[in-house]
Amino acid sequence: EALAGRGVLSCAMAALGAYRCIECNREAAELYRDYQRGVLRISICKSCQKPVDKYIEYDPVIILINAILCKAQAYRHILFNTKLNIHGKLCVFCLLCEAYLRWLQLQDSSQNIDPDDLIRYAKEWDFYRMFGIASLEQTSFLVGIFITLWWMRPEMLKTKSDFILLLKALLLSSYGKLLLIPAVIWEHDYTPLCLAFIKVFVLISNSQAIRVTLNLNRVLPWLAILFGLILENAVVCLFQKMGWDV
Repeated sequence: EALAGRGVLSCAMAALGAYRCIECNREAAELYRDYQRGVLRISICKSCQKPVDKYIEYDPVIILINAILCKAQAYRHILFNTKLNIHGKLCVFCLLCEAYLRWLQLQDSSQNIDPDDLIRYAKEWDFYRMFGIASLEQTSFLVGIFITLWWMRPEMLKTKSDFILLLKALLLSSYGKLLLIPAVIWEHDYTPLCLAFIKVFVLISNSQAIRVTLNLNRVLPWLAILFGLILENAVVCLFQKMGWDV
């Protein structure tokens, strides 16, 4: 049933030649073959002789667990063999989570604890300012990654579609930021440590997304992320010199 439900999508993506083997990352003409009368068979990769994409018959929850474990096969399945268009909405929602966390910390630093003032405070422009700052920091981080990759491996980012695919991969791999809200709601003594772990998890996911998308080794993605963090921190320092609470 899971295979049959992807029939229309498979035809559309096959026409674009968008399939990849999740094991060796080679291009594939099809994910499975339909023999009619409900008989479907997963295609075998001609290069590595393994199933092109075993995840097409897996439950989405299993795929999500494998993605959380940062398995390259799960990332290839999501990026190359499915059609997800939630990266834009996911990015906005993650930025809202980050802005809310910053706004909450700014609110906690305020000496005024009158409930009426807190309700009024929520309607002020500080939340939108935090959203804008978070957006600029995220943009700086992504720009730093793209500059590093383009400088060290220009052949990897030749076309607009290469940039779009990598951007999509980076935005999707930042889903770990959604954990910021539960970490704040269930606040306890270990909240700062939880936030640090969330940051590390997001960076690991970003590294895996770069590695899978561009088929690189483990070193270059981390160099790109390091330069992205440097550029992001430079923006933070700039805001602090301007006297803004970030």
